[in-house]
Amino acid sequence: MTEDEVITALEAMIADRRLVTVSAYRANVDVWPDNRISFIDSHVSYLRAHPAVNPSHYISNLKLRLRKNA
Repeated sequence: MTEDEVITALEAMIADRRLVTVSAYRANVDVWPDNRISFIDSHVSYLRAHPAVNPSHYISNLKLRLRKNA
């Protein structure tokens, strides 16, 4: 799975109202002036920092973790 495919999958997750895809808090104000990192940037950064992680498995597991409880 390429980075572009990961971004497309994350965008689809944001569009899915059954998933919780909010931005995340980051303390570094120099990098994130409003202390928020977008959902996509957060997960793409993680995958870049951990090249041994299988992106397909990561996305699949992320979908399970972020599903809203009905």
